[in-house]
Amino acid sequence: MDREQPAHYVKSAEKTLAVLLAFTTEEPRQSVSRVAAGTDMSRAAARRFLLTLTDLGYLRTDGSFFELAPRCLDIGASFLANLTLPQIAEPHLKQLATELNETTSLCILDGTDIVYVARVASPRLLSVSINVGTRFPAWATSMGRVLIAGLSQAGHDAYFESVQLQQFTQRSISSIDDLRAEIDRTAARGWAMVTQELEEGLRGIAVPVRRGSGVIAAVNVSLQTHRAPEEVIEQTIVPLLKDAARQIGEDFGGRRNQPF
Repeated sequence: MDREQPAHYVKSAEKTLAVLLAFTTEEPRQSVSRVAAGTDMSRAAARRFLLTLTDLGYLRTDGSFFELAPRCLDIGASFLANLTLPQIAEPHLKQLATELNETTSLCILDGTDIVYVARVASPRLLSVSINVGTRFPAWATSMGRVLIAGLSQAGHDAYFESVQLQQFTQRSISSIDDLRAEIDRTAARGWAMVTQELEEGLRGIAVPVRRGSGVIAAVNVSLQTHRAPEEVIEQTIVPLLKDAARQIGEDFGGRRNQPF
């Protein structure tokens, strides 16, 4: 039984949105009959809604099939215009931090550095030394390697011409050739892991956040090296990171994309 709606409730508004939401990436063009079945309306009712939305410019039709028109973008434009990438990412980072019980971050590439633009501390962590705005050399971090891997060929060339390596720990990459090989490996598998190259005892895992065909940011989780053996990270942590990155990219106006 349908629950009772409040007195102000406008059923036709619900039906209008149901018709618009019936059009998906899997079924972008639909007939009257298909929309009627998907919205639990009669064919006559579905047709009236479809034709009205077409008259208003939110749908277009060739006479047999209907599809969304560009004017549909107006509905969410104001909402999206007031959201920033960090705001969109934060709830996903919080969920990820809770699932992993680890600190999660969102970073962007700025020149040869990565910059933290959002960060959620582990629920078990009492204090952190990294905050939004903190910068690190991109080459020495998992986030940076993901972001470098997502650059164009011209971007790669410019990066490697300007980067300067230094030894943060005994494990830090010490040659451009080794760094290039590691970036190629990151591009091939679609994620990066850096172990004790920036700081002893710490391991970072990162995946790209995509919008359209471009990489716009990287999602990262920081682990103490004893928290998870390397052999289980790909099976247990990377899938959760990729799912969070996908959701952030989609919420920021992107679409589902294949990995590198």
